[in-house]
Amino acid sequence: MRALGPWVLCAACACVDPGSTDGPSGTITPPHVGTVSVHDPVEPLVPTGTPWEWDLPLGFPAPVVPVDDPMTAEKVELGRHLFYDTRLSGNGTQACASCHEQARAFTDGRALPLGSTGVDGVRNAMGLSNVAYHSTLTWASPVLVQLEQQAPVPMFGETPVELGITGHEEDVLALLAEDPDYGELFAAAYPRMDPDERVDWDPIVGALASFVRALVSFDTPYDRFAYGGDSSAMTDSQKRGMQLFFGEKLECHHCHGSPMFSNSFVTVNSAEPERPFFNDGLYNIDGEGAYPPDNTGLYAFTGQPWDMGKFRPPSLRNLAYTAPYMHDGSVATLDKVLDMYANGGRLLESGPYAGDGSLNPYKSAFLIGFELTAQERRDVLAFLLEGLRDDTLVDDPRFSDPFTP
Repeated sequence: MRALGPWVLCAACACVDPGSTDGPSGTITPPHVGTVSVHDPVEPLVPTGTPWEWDLPLGFPAPVVPVDDPMTAEKVELGRHLFYDTRLSGNGTQACASCHEQARAFTDGRALPLGSTGVDGVRNAMGLSNVAYHSTLTWASPVLVQLEQQAPVPMFGETPVELGITGHEEDVLALLAEDPDYGELFAAAYPRMDPDERVDWDPIVGALASFVRALVSFDTPYDRFAYGGDSSAMTDSQKRGMQLFFGEKLECHHCHGSPMFSNSFVTVNSAEPERPFFNDGLYNIDGEGAYPPDNTGLYAFTGQPWDMGKFRPPSLRNLAYTAPYMHDGSVATLDKVLDMYANGGRLLESGPYAGDGSLNPYKSAFLIGFELTAQERRDVLAFLLEGLRDDTLVDDPRFSDPFTP
């Protein structure tokens, strides 16, 4: 077995995640803010093949693709097979798709994902649509900024165990290498590589990263309205909700202001990275800002008190598919999320985490609370749940399970 490249070792061992637009009037011009990440050079994976064709709105910039891991249709197809294959786990019971189901916009519907050993993780499984446009890739890690860095974490990480490959590396590779279908897929994806080196971890990680990078989603009513110029694509209620979302009454756009509806955003046109983390007043355990000890967010990396409870703002696209919400999946419905933000934070009256999140000293200054009429609440929910919903993503055959007839 060829040694893991330095970028894989860094991600798997050292970098494990423990755990704006103004209010629109008429059409909305997509904001281009973010960064092109500067990556350390690594050994090229020398793929050749059919260039991947991005399905993007007219004029929308492409995501950043590392020069050492270019996108090809053949590599995406290999990655699709690996993504759905339970053989890519230590005990053969779990695949990447076990926690990232296409029918749920590549989430799992659980508060916390279940690892291959039957132990819950500590963070809600993020949806993967448009992950290529995010400048940080997990809930709280400021260092995982490239899919080729992130992919090994669920594969080899042990805190918590997800796919549980550590200690079973040779067995997993042997299972893949003996499958003639994979022989063809690896040859198509990496035709210039030595055949004896194709079925190995660097090509596997590169293919998985390519597949996940390909999961773009731009066929919502909002996209057809904002980028396609179709004034009838959104209902009147959705348009009113959009105006509220981007306005100063709710302040949503300060954390969710990019075309991804997250300020963690980067394209090929970006200059400097914006990698924001925010405390949203979800907890205030001791009245001094504490969060559950196994879920302290950015604080776990920096040790700075003001980083307690700071997490990356998730994308709000496809919220209709991705409940439950928040970094720990502790809010069941979007209606309850609105209640929390209307209050300026979450009030937990009892239990081990009791406290008034609205009084958390580290929460974002934009969380000041608000009042909505019944109609305004319906409009905001209509925009978020229906206006940002892409039904084509959940049945796109390019991203489907190749092992299911």
